[in-house]
Amino acid sequence: MRTIPVQRINPLDDPRWLEFIERHPRASVFHTPEWLAALRRTYGYELGALTLAATDEPITNGIVFCEIRSWLTGCRIVSLPFSDHCQPLVSSQEELDNLASAMESRRAANKWRYVELRSLDMPTEAPAYREGAQTFCFHRLDLRPSQEELYRRFHKDCIQRKIRRAQREALTYEHGRSEDLLQKFYGLFRLTRRRQRVPPQPITWFRNLITCMGDNLTIRVASKDDRPVASILTLRHKHTVVYKYGCSDKQFSSLGGTQLLFWKTIEEAKQDGLLELDLGRSAPDNDGLIEFKERWGARRSDLTYQRSPARRPWPLAARLGRLIAQKAMVLTPEGLIAIAGRVLYRHLG
Repeated sequence: MRTIPVQRINPLDDPRWLEFIERHPRASVFHTPEWLAALRRTYGYELGALTLAATDEPITNGIVFCEIRSWLTGCRIVSLPFSDHCQPLVSSQEELDNLASAMESRRAANKWRYVELRSLDMPTEAPAYREGAQTFCFHRLDLRPSQEELYRRFHKDCIQRKIRRAQREALTYEHGRSEDLLQKFYGLFRLTRRRQRVPPQPITWFRNLITCMGDNLTIRVASKDDRPVASILTLRHKHTVVYKYGCSDKQFSSLGGTQLLFWKTIEEAKQDGLLELDLGRSAPDNDGLIEFKERWGARRSDLTYQRSPARRPWPLAARLGRLIAQKAMVLTPEGLIAIAGRVLYRHLG
């Protein structure tokens, strides 16, 4: 491999970064300065990007990352925490090898645990990252067909019938980014996380997202008789709308609130000329979530998080740790769960 000098920049301060991701066809919302600013505001991560461009040249390649310095989970470099995917923006194997090697050198010099790349649709990989650390299912829905054709492809019972049920029940629909909508979303979010036996992310994360993302963030809420029953939070970048968070009150799931919100998202995306709905990642053992996404006609692919140095997971230890955490959630008071979320999430990334 021919070694090329690698430059480190601050993607929040260097105007070339924004110009670069606006041009690059594979850049996502997770590469944007707005998303990065929300990460730094909420969790205090040190941000950076590596590029082969000299300081007086336009940027044509790059990897953006956060340095997570944690006494609880260890120090590491992640591209990027709380982001479903954030692939290296390169055009050749040589560019990827040089940038990835520079990240690995920084990790080794600081004796940190690992570097993690959350790549999507990347046809090449750096030598140090050959072995995947974890693989997820990723779904995207092509919005180019007509609205009528998209609707015909939906599962007739689980999607189409639920949308009609929501309309018959006269569920009210609201969308925007007001504090009132945030409170409705977050109330359902806490309820859902409790049901899933994991602590909720702090509400400051969502407030910072709203502040930083502005018009590119939308909260959608479905209510029955003024009671919120389902909500989703989406992001927008270029021609893509990204489903990032969803939550609901399970006792009202038969009313079709969630299906109504996704249908409204698709309708509004079509009106705005968007081309794709990014439905995000799913754990490979989450059959229910995977099936839900595929019932909308979404296309499935693999999303692999690659690490250097590569390490093999300990499935039994991971399952045991998850079981203990879930049991603890059942016994923990609501107030302590919220505190745990505020404390823990910056260490998780």
